[in-house]
Amino acid sequence: MGLDQYVNTFGAVCKAKYGARVKKLTIDAKFTCPNRDGTLGRGGCTFCNVASFSHEMGSPLTISQQLAQGKASLQDKRARKVGSAKGISDKYIAYFQAYTSTYDEYQLLKQRYDEAIMDADIVGLSVGTRPDCVPDTVLDLLLDYQQQGLDVWLELGLQTANDVTLKRINRGHDFAVYLDTVTRARRRGLKVCTHLILGLPGEEHSDYMHTLDKVLQAGVDGLKIHPLHVVEGSTMAKALRAGRMSLLTLEDYATSVGEMIRTIPAEVILHRVTAYAKKPMLLGPDWCQFRWNGLVAIVDNLRQFGGQGCHTARPFITDCNLDSEICSQK
Repeated sequence: MGLDQYVNTFGAVCKAKYGARVKKLTIDAKFTCPNRDGTLGRGGCTFCNVASFSHEMGSPLTISQQLAQGKASLQDKRARKVGSAKGISDKYIAYFQAYTSTYDEYQLLKQRYDEAIMDADIVGLSVGTRPDCVPDTVLDLLLDYQQQGLDVWLELGLQTANDVTLKRINRGHDFAVYLDTVTRARRRGLKVCTHLILGLPGEEHSDYMHTLDKVLQAGVDGLKIHPLHVVEGSTMAKALRAGRMSLLTLEDYATSVGEMIRTIPAEVILHRVTAYAKKPMLLGPDWCQFRWNGLVAIVDNLRQFGGQGCHTARPFITDCNLDSEICSQK
């Protein structure tokens, strides 16, 4: 695909650090969310699949079983690709992805995190959560794991820095809350990866760039950029069917992501630049149902106009053979 030629990717950084492929193993630890359990509300964010609220039971497997299953699945896929599983020495990061993975009592969090890092192949811990659910006790717990030698990431779902949009999508917090959490985390030396969504109702390219500017000013170590998915069972699904919202085109998404990447400093790690979902759960955009659509379009844009950091003082330098005038853009 060639993304590594233009972007400081998470995969390339991990491979250079560990000398092996590093894959995230997703974990459903039966957490919920304050915007779903009634603490803040029960409607959830407007992009959430509210139809699943009544059966949020989490995975029936233990954390250890989920990790073992995830490793086996990845190894099987790679063995089919290369013809043999022999010699595979991948390392893994335990990724608490489902819902708000810091939203529980301290001892329960520690118990679940401890179980996840017992496997000798686990080199890191990644915890996905909301900015308003990260007290100092949780940050200190994550710092303790980092001091034990684990590669720890706090993944914060911000989506946008626009408070009007945050209210419109029923997020339940504002940008100031995010800023406070990032400040407390980075003061401890914890790495922060911020999730952003492009295509939210009422937003356009200038809003994405404004959000990126505020996130970079706050300080960030990693970014995940996603296109908005409208899924069955969400409030947005009703709006889409009623003709009250439009969807982001692949061309517009690739153009915006390309411009964002050229603005992102070289040291910031891109964990993801697109995402996909499956039909029939996915209602739109249709291009999001195919894994490679977004990546191909983004790489084409970067090849044409320049890669990460081209608009900053320290661009991401590789042997991509881009025209020197493109790479020297500011």
